[in-house]
Amino acid sequence: MEDIYQRTELVIGKENVNKLKKSKVCICGIGGVGSYVLEALARAGIGTLIIIDKDVVDITNVNRQLIATVDNVGKDKVEEAKIRINSINPNIQIIAIKDHIDSTNVDEYIESDCDYVVDAIDSVESKISIIKRCKQQGTKVISSMGMANRLEPLKIKVADISKTEVCPLAKVVRKRLKEEGINKVKVVYSTELAIKTQSKTLGSVSFVPATAGLVIASEVIKDIINKKDEI
Repeated sequence: MEDIYQRTELVIGKENVNKLKKSKVCICGIGGVGSYVLEALARAGIGTLIIIDKDVVDITNVNRQLIATVDNVGKDKVEEAKIRINSINPNIQIIAIKDHIDSTNVDEYIESDCDYVVDAIDSVESKISIIKRCKQQGTKVISSMGMANRLEPLKIKVADISKTEVCPLAKVVRKRLKEEGINKVKVVYSTELAIKTQSKTLGSVSFVPATAGLVIASEVIKDIINKKDEI
């Protein structure tokens, strides 16, 4: 199984490959953004991955979520994700939690020994709870802002929450974090104005949330191996 990471080792070195194998990352939400974070981190060599999501695969997920196919509609996302990641590298430890993370259980699910936490959840309340927990215990965290109703993946940016613009979700999260006295939170967001539609349901395409997920995975890996200054 060591050959899996030989190309990665050429880029970051054997010492950093070993560092990734010893790392634990928690991914909250494995939908359009989170499923790509999960896949990229697994293929990069993170040794332990905690995945938290309460949903089952829905037919409407197939257009953008890496885990979803027409064959697994109705099945638990975390269990389907575990099967997929085990097929990539069975040596990775996958801790699958089928639940919705919020203020009532965040202390239980986000453990202090995590090296990094990824917030890929839509709920503002869950986002605030996750970020607050991470800040309290000194765990690195990165949060995804809104990616729905957008078509331009090249407009996805990485910034501190205080530097975000255009994104309505980022504005709400920024205000809530300020009320909590929390600052310096790394986020991935889009500077593209969301496309207005006649539907109350948010739309999405395959490549925008996927790009956001891959950008997040890149930030996590670079931060863990200390290849980039932390925001």
